Amino acid sequence: MTSANPAGRPPRDPGLQPERTALAWNRTALAVAVNGVLVLRAGLVGSAPLFLGVGAVLLLAAAGATAYSSVRKRQLLRAVGAPPTSSPTALALAALVTLLASGAGIASILTIR
Repeated sequence: MTSANPAGRPPRDPGLQPERTALAWNRTALAVAVNGVLVLRAGLVGSAPLFLGVGAVLLLAAAGATAYSSVRKRQLLRAVGAPPTSSPTALALAALVTLLASGAGIASILTIR
């Protein structure tokens, strides 16, 4: 039987697990956001207020999952002693660009008739 970290091999990167966890949360948030936009669009096209409400809740849930992902990633990186992967300025810029692109995408989907 072989061990998970045999002698002679470099130790595994302690920052990988938090990074994978954050990526999993981001994928989940993206899937929820896409479903939220689709439900929102169905509500607008079909004049169904229930769908509008459900779509808004899904979009809020996606934003919450994204925020939780970021907070949890930082907590896990601090716990294992790994340095943060990017600066707060770079994260803020990436968040701004993502929000602008998401808004443009949502607007383009909602305005198609």
